[in-house]
Amino acid sequence: MESIKWGIIGCGDVTEVKSGPAFNKVPNSSLVAVMRRDAAKAEDYARRHGVPKWYSDAAQLINDPEVNAIYIATPPLQHEDYTLMAIAAGKPVYVEKPMTLNAAAAIRMNEAATHHGVKLSVAHYRRAQPVFLKIKELLDSNAIGAVRFASLQMLQPPSSKLIASTGNNWRLDPAVSGGGLFHDLAPHQLDLVIYFFGAPQYAAGIALNQAGLSPADDFVTGHILFENDVAFDGTWSFAVAKDEQVDQCKITGSAGSISFPVFGSKVTLHKDGLSETFTFDALPHVQQPMIAAVTSYFLGQGPNPCSGEQAILSMQVMDSFTKRR
Repeated sequence: MESIKWGIIGCGDVTEVKSGPAFNKVPNSSLVAVMRRDAAKAEDYARRHGVPKWYSDAAQLINDPEVNAIYIATPPLQHEDYTLMAIAAGKPVYVEKPMTLNAAAAIRMNEAATHHGVKLSVAHYRRAQPVFLKIKELLDSNAIGAVRFASLQMLQPPSSKLIASTGNNWRLDPAVSGGGLFHDLAPHQLDLVIYFFGAPQYAAGIALNQAGLSPADDFVTGHILFENDVAFDGTWSFAVAKDEQVDQCKITGSAGSISFPVFGSKVTLHKDGLSETFTFDALPHVQQPMIAAVTSYFLGQGPNPCSGEQAILSMQVMDSFTKRR
């Protein structure tokens, strides 16, 4: 392939600004078709974004001969089926996070890609953003010495502005999302600590539905031991008061620490009694750096920025945190 001609399956809210426009802004990349089961909404999206083709049937988009790569942005319930359809058609797939409903389904998706020799990337797009690349650089350069442990708190009210708003609120339906708001936000955070520290050796946790506002658990706590003996603990609650909101991760090493919000643009290095803050501009399309990296990978010009194997690790951690009550 000389260029990537994308088709989007599921052109909903997440594709309006975060990802969709970026496909036409990345070199050697263009968005040529979109699909949504609601034909009127698919047509409207295509018209507003200048996309040449639209479909209400995923198979038609996948089999469009002009489309040579598929971006799957549906709720997680459909990720596995659509990924397997695209792989069977020989078309590389970029699938939204979480990769799917659970680790078992993620493994099936990755095995299919391997069996058919089709490329598969997962949209853990924070890996490619400048703010998190800076953290990786600080860790790799031993800016805080040997890493000892990391701690994360994500505390939000039920109406958190971090959560994308949709008409049917599918994120609170475990059958569609895989869990609750934990399954929507935690993949970003857990993938980052895996990106920073490597493969988990052990993970366990507790999940509870404390407020009873939906069928989904609203409280999760868990810990991870990584293969390099770095320890991690995290707490997620989506039923706290507005004044108690927290988005904070702190990585502590033998010579200092790094603190940052996962849904923010600042990194603070604490060392020798001093603090240095690095501030980054907000990205107009948060997935654009990742889409650029995936495009290069699909063209054979760069590595896979987040493989199926890597994404399975965060799915396994989420399963470990939520399967025990």
